[in-house]
Amino acid sequence: MNNHHWIWDVVTSDEVVEATANAVKTASYSGLENQEAQMAAYIGRILASEGIEHTIECVEKGRYNVIARLKGGRKGKRLILNGHMDTVPLYGMYDGLMPRIEDGKLYGRGAVDMKGPLMAMLYAIIAIKRKAIAFDGEIILVCVADEEERSLGSIHYLENHTDGADGVVVGEPTNLIICPAHRGLQWIEIMVEGKTVHGGNQASGLNAIDVAGELICYLKVEMAKVIEASSHPLIGKGSFNIGTINGGTQPSTVAGKCMLTFDRRWVPGETLETILSQVSAMLECFLKLHPGYKISYRSMAENVMKGDYSHESMNTPLNAAIVQAAVKSVESIGRQSEISFFPAWSDGALFQHFFNMPTIVFGPGNLATAHSDEEYIEIEELVAGTEAYAGLIRSFFEETVV
Repeated sequence: MNNHHWIWDVVTSDEVVEATANAVKTASYSGLENQEAQMAAYIGRILASEGIEHTIECVEKGRYNVIARLKGGRKGKRLILNGHMDTVPLYGMYDGLMPRIEDGKLYGRGAVDMKGPLMAMLYAIIAIKRKAIAFDGEIILVCVADEEERSLGSIHYLENHTDGADGVVVGEPTNLIICPAHRGLQWIEIMVEGKTVHGGNQASGLNAIDVAGELICYLKVEMAKVIEASSHPLIGKGSFNIGTINGGTQPSTVAGKCMLTFDRRWVPGETLETILSQVSAMLECFLKLHPGYKISYRSMAENVMKGDYSHESMNTPLNAAIVQAAVKSVESIGRQSEISFFPAWSDGALFQHFFNMPTIVFGPGNLATAHSDEEYIEIEELVAGTEAYAGLIRSFFEETVV
């Protein structure tokens, strides 16, 4: 990291750390009534104190987005910085709303996923305004609700703000690795139905658990074939994982039903429709070998999004302006730039796949600590992320640091 970066002429690292700690204190976890209301109000107060134009928009009852706009001198490119205000529950992180700093790390629920990256974005924009940097175009900070569940916040923004953008940054933690691509994702459940009878009369029954076991082996072989047949230069292959199996009622009864659930991830070039057609064809072939059984499948309710949206893949060309701006920004803070893929799903797919905006996932912090009982962001990484976002903004608008 450089000893001095222009951003620290107008912003202090203590401001960024304090803002992140305050954000962690501000509860916004799943299941909380009016979940993001306090976070939206907190961000709104910071924006108001800086004189940055913003609105707080109701997504649905008790759920809010914050939209901030910093406009340049003339019309030009539009850049969106997107981050979510919600977090997963505290789980075993009983002191998750009491941020603490130990060994250079800020601990707390949401510290890395993604209140730290969100505060880094916010203070990068604040630095641009405080330093009165001239640019042509518009910077939009989109702080959204509900990313951890149904992505209602980003969908609401996209459906109600139709002027698009020339580049989008989704600030999930990537250790400042630039991620222009990620896999698509769907959770699918399969119900195997046989015939329930007493265990003493097994011959007249149809054991759904037995057939489900055979089905698992069959699916692993068949899924491997379709996964091997597709690839992506950054991502590589898709994946398939059996997550749960549940069937039967008690040991002395032939199980009449057994349910499997699995996670299927795919690469750009495939779609949810492709994946579901593959599953349908596999089950049809398998069922021909098991007369008397019924097998059905569906997308799991927890994984179904609003309307026609789905968890599609994201794929932005490497020569896109937003990718190259991120490369320059990372190198401007004395790091070696790296381009890879984001291992999880993100709202980035909504911006890129459904609305055709060049998008990257890019942010400070280690994703591995997210959702854990020891969630943290390293202070050095938070500071570097703030610098990197500020540098990205300037590079994207082709400004030279004075």
